[in-house]
Amino acid sequence: MSLNSNFNTGLREAGCDEAGRGCLAGPVFAAAVIFPYDYKNPLLNDSKQLSHRQREQLREQIIRDALAYGIGEASHQEIDAINILKASWLAMQRAIEKLQPPPEVLLIDGNRFKTTLPIPFHCIVKGDAKLLSIAAASILAKTSRDDFMYQLHQSFPHYGWNNNKGYPTEEHRSAIAKHGISPWHRRSFQLLPEQTLFDN
Repeated sequence: MSLNSNFNTGLREAGCDEAGRGCLAGPVFAAAVIFPYDYKNPLLNDSKQLSHRQREQLREQIIRDALAYGIGEASHQEIDAINILKASWLAMQRAIEKLQPPPEVLLIDGNRFKTTLPIPFHCIVKGDAKLLSIAAASILAKTSRDDFMYQLHQSFPHYGWNNNKGYPTEEHRSAIAKHGISPWHRRSFQLLPEQTLFDN
């Protein structure tokens, strides 16, 4: 099923999505994308439905075709300080602030959003499976975060971040139990079921 090109607001629309909310380590990333009106790309889909190779190919197409795109992040310290939901919104706002030309309306994946930006917005549940701009934002956020976690993996190889990207896999949690937590872990998250944490 092909995704819709526009939400039909009649305004310059920016799709927004995040990646990494459920991870135990690292920042949460977000992206915002403005496409030309009536843009088409039959390959674009929710990043979770695509392979790594497909996401990388589409990232190049999105960057090439977008009128504007922005990528933002909120650190693991910010996540611990204000909670993951508010940090996701903060990362989205940082991505939106990079858009030139600026958007006239925001299309947010999910059911809630708060921002200090004076731009109207619509929250769209499962928007990354409905609208091209949100799907594109999901791909940019996901690939940018994956790149970041792969770089962290070079310094902390025992957590397997090149594979799990910080998500709570059995491999990741076993490494936390064995090696303790890294400086990049989110201390406000339940890193182990029994919460047996050891500082390095």
